[in-house]
Amino acid sequence: MSVNVEEALLCANRLNKTVQVGDQSLTIIKDVDIQVNAGEFVVIMGKSGSGKSTLLGLLAALDYPDSGTVELAKQPLTMLDEDALAAIRQRDMGFVFQSFHLLPTLTVAENIAFPLDIARRPDAARVTELIDAVGLSHRRNSLPSQLSGGEQQRTAVARALVSRPKIVFADEPTGNLDEQNADQVMQLLLDLRKQTGSALVVVTHDPALAEMADRVITMHDGAIDDTIDGNRFREQFANG
Repeated sequence: MSVNVEEALLCANRLNKTVQVGDQSLTIIKDVDIQVNAGEFVVIMGKSGSGKSTLLGLLAALDYPDSGTVELAKQPLTMLDEDALAAIRQRDMGFVFQSFHLLPTLTVAENIAFPLDIARRPDAARVTELIDAVGLSHRRNSLPSQLSGGEQQRTAVARALVSRPKIVFADEPTGNLDEQNADQVMQLLLDLRKQTGSALVVVTHDPALAEMADRVITMHDGAIDDTIDGNRFREQFANG
């Protein structure tokens, strides 16, 4: 899928990020430009240390770049303070992480409802809809400690989509799961994303997951190395 900048939901321009390591400054994101269309599924790949997770944090406004800009639906995120960013995250973004990040004292239903409760927009019907969609009706009142890893991540997927966000960010969402659970969780994420029309940006090492994407971005040493159309990536993957 090619990107039309006029249709782009998320636009990042000339992003740079440097961290201090001892006495040295290490640039971990170097002049990165990315655009993501509404409803598009984009995968970011690269070796460990290539800057994938750092870039995702900048795109999701979880961290500020040293220079460059990020816009979501033409709203410049890098110009906003933390309170304004928190409001945008609650309203327009969903998040899925490798380590689930469920609140341990809340049930499955309460964890899924949490973004709506924080935004003071309770919607019990929506929560029930998603509990059913991820196959956890029998676990509705269970705590995270009572769930398997796959069940925890399915809960996290439902929580990420509950507010019908414009965009969902996922950092190695299947990294802690076995192959069967990984396939199930990823298919759920893709199915729910189609229902809501949310864009999806996923950091992964898994080429099988990247096979499902509209576009695959590869990183090397903090910079974008290549951008591959999903069809071409699938051809390359099939040919070894």
